[in-house]
Amino acid sequence: MLHSMTDRVALRRRLVAAREALPDRLERAVALQSVLRVWLVGRREQSVGAYWPIKGEFDPLPALYRWSEAAEAPEARIASAERIAAMRRIGLPVVDKATESVAFRIWYPGCEMEADAYGIPKPKGTETFMPEVLLVPCLGYGPGGARLGYGGGFFDRLLKRLSPRPVTVGLCYSHAFLPLLRQEADELPLDAMLTDDGVSWARA
Repeated sequence: MLHSMTDRVALRRRLVAAREALPDRLERAVALQSVLRVWLVGRREQSVGAYWPIKGEFDPLPALYRWSEAAEAPEARIASAERIAAMRRIGLPVVDKATESVAFRIWYPGCEMEADAYGIPKPKGTETFMPEVLLVPCLGYGPGGARLGYGGGFFDRLLKRLSPRPVTVGLCYSHAFLPLLRQEADELPLDAMLTDDGVSWARA
């Protein structure tokens, strides 16, 4: 098991470097896009909170936009991006660094963006909402929904603030499976884990 903070810090560095250096990252991304799209087909939720990919993370936004398009009737496919977004909502987090509060603003291709307090793009001026499903990027993952993040505790603080709690879905490339990884006492396990190999974990 990974007990010490030093172990996890070193592991995070290795995992980021390994992910950025993956020679088949594009192929893995295409496979994970397909897994995510199939998983979404079986869901009834109409709103998803996602993230803007950094450091070689998987980009879920293309699959999510295809999901939002599927809400349109065939004869109405010419609808604007704004109209589609209003039917099935895709959101990106907007973080207030001073209070560490988080809101989700509607995202759609072409919407105006601006940098947040951490330099990560966020939607500018779109409507806020509470997501029913939350997609979570993972540096690594283990059995039973265990997740290794960047170590800042952002994900767990966010979940404690969201009510009702959304369905949490980890996204990670399968090279980062850590069989000895276990959740820390103050960490919350994921409800599902999707990788380029398929659904790795899902609560019964």
